[in-house]
Amino acid sequence: MRFSQLLIPTLKEDPSEAEVISHKLLLRAGYIRKLSSGSYTYLPLGLAAIRKVEKIVREEMNAAGAQEILMPMVQPADLWQESGRWQVYGKELLRVKDRHNRDFCLGPTHEEVITDLARKNIHSYKQLPLNLYQIQTKYRDEARPRFGLMRGREFIMKDGYSFDASDQGANETYEKMKYAYHRIFSRCGLRFRAVDADSGAIGGSFSHEFMVLADTGEDTIVICKSCSYAANMEKAACRQSPPPEDIRLEEIKKIETPGKRKVQVVCDFLQITPAELVKTLVYIVNGETIAVLLRGDHEVEEVKLANILGVSDEELRLADDKEIFDATGTPSGYLGPIGLQIRTVADQEIAALRNFTVGANDKNFHLQGVNMGRDFSPTLTGDIRKVTDRDHCLLCGSELELTKGIEVGHIFKLGTKYSLAMKATFLDDQGAETPFVMGCYGIGVSRVVAAAIEQHHDKDGIKLPAAIAPVQALLLNLSPQDEEITRAAEDIYQELRSKNIEVILDDRDERPGSKFKDADLIGMPLRITVGKSFSQQGLIEIRQRADGQTFTIPLPETVATVMELIAKTEA
Repeated sequence: MRFSQLLIPTLKEDPSEAEVISHKLLLRAGYIRKLSSGSYTYLPLGLAAIRKVEKIVREEMNAAGAQEILMPMVQPADLWQESGRWQVYGKELLRVKDRHNRDFCLGPTHEEVITDLARKNIHSYKQLPLNLYQIQTKYRDEARPRFGLMRGREFIMKDGYSFDASDQGANETYEKMKYAYHRIFSRCGLRFRAVDADSGAIGGSFSHEFMVLADTGEDTIVICKSCSYAANMEKAACRQSPPPEDIRLEEIKKIETPGKRKVQVVCDFLQITPAELVKTLVYIVNGETIAVLLRGDHEVEEVKLANILGVSDEELRLADDKEIFDATGTPSGYLGPIGLQIRTVADQEIAALRNFTVGANDKNFHLQGVNMGRDFSPTLTGDIRKVTDRDHCLLCGSELELTKGIEVGHIFKLGTKYSLAMKATFLDDQGAETPFVMGCYGIGVSRVVAAAIEQHHDKDGIKLPAAIAPVQALLLNLSPQDEEITRAAEDIYQELRSKNIEVILDDRDERPGSKFKDADLIGMPLRITVGKSFSQQGLIEIRQRADGQTFTIPLPETVATVMELIAKTEA
């Protein structure tokens, strides 16, 4: 491949539309170009990097016993209606009609299609276990597509689905996939963690997200500083505070707090800490008004709240001041649980409090000396709050750390959620009809490239790991008009190609400075330069993009040295 013949439209400046590093560099390095909001064309370098990720995915999935298939992207609505997701998936599901006015959708995922395939073709336990996957374009109608390949509408995804005859078999398959995912992301050169996660709209009994650690990640993940515990914020749990011993329960006192509505203002006025106050928030959940109680220094994790209420997080929202007053007769800021005539959900941490402060359900008043159980009893109690870095690990009691991550993979133990809904059964060894026990395994293939750039870059450009770089080497001819330099560059180029080394020859009639800048920007693992050093001393320069280490060697040793360096990076 010759640079002069390739479509690599590099840019000198950061595009104004790009916010995160990967988006800026993917555009500047000529890897992608935007078609519309959230949709991109993959140019030769971008597609080559994606193909490298796909190759690793295929090798590891095949090694784990999975079989590759390809399913239609356009899916009939009746399958989604069977599973119950047509009504609940939300606006991300792009619904369309064909010429016969029949409903379809563009596939954001393929649980329904694969379950339909299984029920029509897998009839006996003797055909199980079965693990199928595909690598395909997906479409999700994101409300705010952003960050380039990080959160687009159209993207490339590996989605896999397993079918087992029993729970035990499904658990074994899940562990195989978890191991395969560790292999995939390790081979891609990523620093990542597998974290406990909420199953969301996919459903299922448990799941893990694979998070690339990066400051620009959209997701907050919770990691123990001492043990292996890791979870995303939606799922993270921590060690619960023990109730204090030998604390005398006080009598309730009503205290005037004129104009004091905010937590910190009330605490300053009463000379208490936010941990000694229980705040009452009000949510609208499918039209019902619900009070939510938690410590003044804690925040609601809405996914946890939705799970304890048995709804999706899209079905709940904070009430506004008018809705609060209409439902309770009390202005916001003075609400409390005593005598409240609506359902209440309390965070489990309140059980450890004694003699705390709450709103008095009376404007300009609060109550002190309140205790749960004696003075009020919530309708529901559970873990509904966000974990903080002041909390301690549920497993070992050590300090927790909050960091940022980019989700690149997600695996789910689905159980019988879809097989029961869609009547997908097989005959077990006793001849009884039994629903498949399913698993689901996704990887954002195009997102992996973006996430890798978030971890691997510098001020000059991309530094992709060798395993997923578009090509292995970039060969610079710094003087195309010089016959001797051009001949040497051509000889190296042809010999590398004969050794099956992926190489681009920069044969453009450009200034050396421009070629060096483009070389750093597009970020191939090795840069081979034929220039003045060759003219003067017969020497070729080889530079590693990852660490900047440079080797100056005689021409005859060039190809052998390149092959040795490539072998080290791939070891």
